[in-house]
Amino acid sequence: MKKTDLQSIIDASWALNLEYSPELAASLGDKQAAGKLADLSPQSLAEQNQKTLQLLDALTLLDKSHLSKADVINAQILQDQLQNQVDMYRFKQHYIPITAESGFHAYIESMSQVPFNSIEDYQNYIAKLGALPTYFAQQTFWLQQGLTEGITPAKVTLNGFEDSISAFIVPVEDSGYFAPFKQYPPHFSDEQKQQLTTQGKKLVAEKVLPTYQQFFDFMTQEYIPNAREQIAASALPDGLAFYQNRVEYYTTLPMTIDQVHQLGLKEVARIKQEMLTVIADVGFKGSFADFLYFLRTDSQFYPQTAEELLKEASYIAKKADAMLPKYFGKLPRTPYGIAPVPAEIAPKYTTGRYAGSNRDDQPGYYWVNTYALDKRPLYELEALTLHEAVPGHHLQISLNKELDNLPNFRRYSYISAFGEGWGLYAEYLGLEAGFYQDPYSNFGRLTYEMWRAARLVVDTGMHAKGWSRKQAVDFMANNTALSMHNVNTEIDRYISWPGQALSYKVGELTIKRLRAKAEKQLGAKFDIREFHDAILENGSVPMAILEQMIDAYIEKKLS
Repeated sequence: MKKTDLQSIIDASWALNLEYSPELAASLGDKQAAGKLADLSPQSLAEQNQKTLQLLDALTLLDKSHLSKADVINAQILQDQLQNQVDMYRFKQHYIPITAESGFHAYIESMSQVPFNSIEDYQNYIAKLGALPTYFAQQTFWLQQGLTEGITPAKVTLNGFEDSISAFIVPVEDSGYFAPFKQYPPHFSDEQKQQLTTQGKKLVAEKVLPTYQQFFDFMTQEYIPNAREQIAASALPDGLAFYQNRVEYYTTLPMTIDQVHQLGLKEVARIKQEMLTVIADVGFKGSFADFLYFLRTDSQFYPQTAEELLKEASYIAKKADAMLPKYFGKLPRTPYGIAPVPAEIAPKYTTGRYAGSNRDDQPGYYWVNTYALDKRPLYELEALTLHEAVPGHHLQISLNKELDNLPNFRRYSYISAFGEGWGLYAEYLGLEAGFYQDPYSNFGRLTYEMWRAARLVVDTGMHAKGWSRKQAVDFMANNTALSMHNVNTEIDRYISWPGQALSYKVGELTIKRLRAKAEKQLGAKFDIREFHDAILENGSVPMAILEQMIDAYIEKKLS
């Protein structure tokens, strides 16, 4: 078949994404979508699934023998994306629009945080405020379906979840949803400002706040008390098949559950030896457990204020910026900022995360969790910053979005094994770049690597091997210097997000192995900048395709 056949499938798939995701469509300039929220009704989701199945069938039947190398990659990645959408619908994951960390009720507020430059921007925002009750009602319908069929997060992971809802139930003028009506562009007239403010106040008071209160009541009175007791994904309907599906999706490899588990145990043992060497080097007298207790309890390792933590993260990030030209030939245009994790989700949120943007007039952000400062050790901050900012997520994701030669379905997508594997590799790269000079910071790096290795063990243990939550907590606590707060929030994250935690270590080990192969085969011809550019030049790809790309890079260099 001709390329145009593949291109027609690509075009139809992207049009389907835009049709059912008005937020994405609006961020890419579709003015008609700018005042809409996604339609999550049963009819809408069923229609979307049916159209996705048709595209998947067409792509599966496509003769790929005459495609270019670039189009073979496009076809494989699109097939993986479509298959995942079908799988998630088949396993009824739309019944669970929440995780241990947060949910749709928190993420939807981002609609108030885009630039407001015109009356039309405000009119679109007002339309979305008016649509919010319907959006919540649709999500709540799916949550109720989940209760009926036993497809919910484990109850233990929802402890304190209600706080992430009550954080939005505040006086009108304190609401994040009202924030756009507090500050207007200078060219607005007083009459326009007054009219918009009146509308905004009425909508927040009569639509938004009652909607959050109703959701709070539903979650506390009906949903959380009746959520499932078991923690294992395998306890869900068709759960073992679902978990194996997630293992293959998040690793992008045909790995079995047991292979992942054994890989984790092997990596834990290897990293443990490196940790013991650091403990010996600092002259600590005591056991491994004693050293972990010392790190978790000694105040010298913890910031006193949120500002101190953010400033230290900023300083490390600026040092990381300076290392980039030595290791990369191509750098992204998009800058990034540093900000605290939003207060309403911080208590159950991970220690830090990268938050990108689809808009070219907004930066990316490296979020640092400033909640519970006595649980945010500074010895982990170098590794965290290199992972979330640069040369980790910000660099990789921004470059991906700037690859104008890629079709949109790849520019605006994320393959976890690639992205998280790259983030963990970025932590390791800091060793070569002169980070981790302090032995405690180097132990923090090893703790982060151990954290990702232990994930392979506890995720598979809990979801498929009968491990209890306590077993998983103890394994993580006994092998890493993560604070107990972080250990608990992380374990709950793995319970409510099966398989995602497997992507980090599998991806990192693949990138390290490919680098070792390139160094060995190229010898004096090996150039670290060229190698990194080769890893990133095609955006986010599955591990098997990444291997083919690096093999081609090596062959080209040798010839």
